[in-house]
Amino acid sequence: MSESLRVKIYYEDTDCGGVVYYANYLRYFERARTEFMESRGIGLKALTEEGLFFVVTDASLKYLAPARYGDVLLIRTLVEKTGPASLVFAHKVTSEGTGKDLVEGSVKLGCVGRDMRPIRLRPEILRAITNNPGGIDEFRPREQQESFLM
Repeated sequence: MSESLRVKIYYEDTDCGGVVYYANYLRYFERARTEFMESRGIGLKALTEEGLFFVVTDASLKYLAPARYGDVLLIRTLVEKTGPASLVFAHKVTSEGTGKDLVEGSVKLGCVGRDMRPIRLRPEILRAITNNPGGIDEFRPREQQESFLM
């Protein structure tokens, strides 16, 4: 099941035209991933204190429509894929007011230690984050599934 994070767009989030600055979506994705993990009992602060870190190794965004100053966005997040030492999160941004899809994206994270070498994901982390029977397809109607994150 996906998680949703509400983000209100402030003036600081926008460019001179009142449109959300494109790179800010990566910040929103980061917030949404943090909330996703913590809602499943995975304390990122505790993991970093233990020497386990998640680093971004790849990010992809597709901009569908602009968000503007004053909008409220819903950022939906779920785990699309797991590897021995990696996670791929899918994100979808919609306008709370209109329900219109604005941005789709994915971010791949590597799990590393203090020395920045890959570490296998712990089984309890995998169990906590992969409770997702609907998978990525819960984000959109069946007729739209082919175009999302292709």
